[in-house]
Amino acid sequence: MSKDNSKKLTLVSLILMIFTSVFGFANMPRSFFLMGYGAIPWYIISAVTFFIPFAFMMAEYGAAFKNEKGGIYSWMEKSVGPKYAFVGTFMWYASYIIWMVNVGSGIWVVFSNAIFGTDTTSTWSLFGLSSTQTLGILGILWVFMVTFVSTKGLDKIKKITSVGGIAVTFLNVVLIIGAIAVFIGNGGQLAQPITGVESFISSPNAAYQSPIAILAFLVFAIFAFGGTEVVGGLVDQTENAEVTFPKGLTIAAIVISIGYALGILLCGVFVNWTNVLSSENVHMGNAAYVIMNNLGYQLGQAFGATEAVSVSMGNWMARYVGASMVLALMGAYFTLTYAPLKQLIEGTPKELWPGRMSEVEDGMPKAAMWLQCTAVSVMLFLVSFGGDAMSAFFTKLVLMTNVAMTLPYMFIAGAFISFKAKKEIEKPFVIYKTQSSAKIASIIVVFTVGFANFFTIIDPALKGDLSSTIWSIAGPAFFTVVALVMYSSYEKKMGKESNKKVA
Repeated sequence: MSKDNSKKLTLVSLILMIFTSVFGFANMPRSFFLMGYGAIPWYIISAVTFFIPFAFMMAEYGAAFKNEKGGIYSWMEKSVGPKYAFVGTFMWYASYIIWMVNVGSGIWVVFSNAIFGTDTTSTWSLFGLSSTQTLGILGILWVFMVTFVSTKGLDKIKKITSVGGIAVTFLNVVLIIGAIAVFIGNGGQLAQPITGVESFISSPNAAYQSPIAILAFLVFAIFAFGGTEVVGGLVDQTENAEVTFPKGLTIAAIVISIGYALGILLCGVFVNWTNVLSSENVHMGNAAYVIMNNLGYQLGQAFGATEAVSVSMGNWMARYVGASMVLALMGAYFTLTYAPLKQLIEGTPKELWPGRMSEVEDGMPKAAMWLQCTAVSVMLFLVSFGGDAMSAFFTKLVLMTNVAMTLPYMFIAGAFISFKAKKEIEKPFVIYKTQSSAKIASIIVVFTVGFANFFTIIDPALKGDLSSTIWSIAGPAFFTVVALVMYSSYEKKMGKESNKKVA
């Protein structure tokens, strides 16, 4: 017994694993860029109405289905039914395909920051191609390399992800110590002053002045707590799970929520929003580098360094952020080339998939991974070489997946009511003791995600950009139709086969 327990997760190791699965460093500087100190209350609201109740659901699902290979598909299929599960999981998977296309070309901006301390990708050229085309070619080569390494097995992926996790964890330490040092060096002065309660309600960003735009920020805060569905799989690996797991989850949820709030607050110690972030050149893609570059610069200024030395310190800080983010993105990319696809294929009936797609060799769906690699590469090529029309098309694709990425949370939370009602499902681990408490938690999570998505969808239309609203709705609708067509084709196929058997 003691030998078995020594391999299991203790309270501290469980908290650390949850932290690395959920906590994203870039969310803090980006939130400060979007909302200033006004982001903090939304993180607290998201934690109370989404992260904590949803994480407890994951714990119950994970314990009940700990031997199932299909992840969230198996959870929903056993709780509600296969069609419901397939639509939810397919939408979740489709959003990761677009993420892979996005990051495939975007990772080079991060890579440039790591080497040069600034984004130089606009000057890059291979064989006389434009910078956009060059990044597209590099992206295609990257996707092929990642797929090749990933098909060799999990050991390779684990090494890459652990290095990325360590690098980003240390970034948080740099932010905290650096901000405290600047605060002391500047005699306790904040770069972004707090003028009262209003500082935590309103945003210095002109784009986030209307109540609807501020409510749409809730989706961003929910995204920051993404990855919670991974946590459920740790239940059976936890020592004394009935006591340790809820305690670890609660502590981790509080630490992550406070961590995000503190990180956003610390950005205000060394960044004056108007002076540093109001420029047209600062956007979501580079806000983290601009803010951390400014931390290096302000450290130099606070302790009497010359202008040249301060600028150099800022550039080195941006390089470090770039290097850490490259490692983290690499880790995420390697994991996401196989994890969502593996859940989708191992959970669903083999007959749903054409050809060799359903085959799993050495624990990896290799044929499906190479097909996925080809699809991502084709999309990268079209976006890079298709000119403005394709670029605009890809912007629409991103809009289509923004909402589609969070909708599966509603599917999983919605299925929880059926899961609790089914007495035949053995539940070795229970946090929601009564059916009504499970129902209330499920409704709160579904309402929070639905409410946030509703405002994200209507916000562009209210600003006169009706097409963005239409594309945001078109995404989930399109993915649902594709999933339903695939599923009905499978049902027809199975119907014909059963008729043959009867005949």
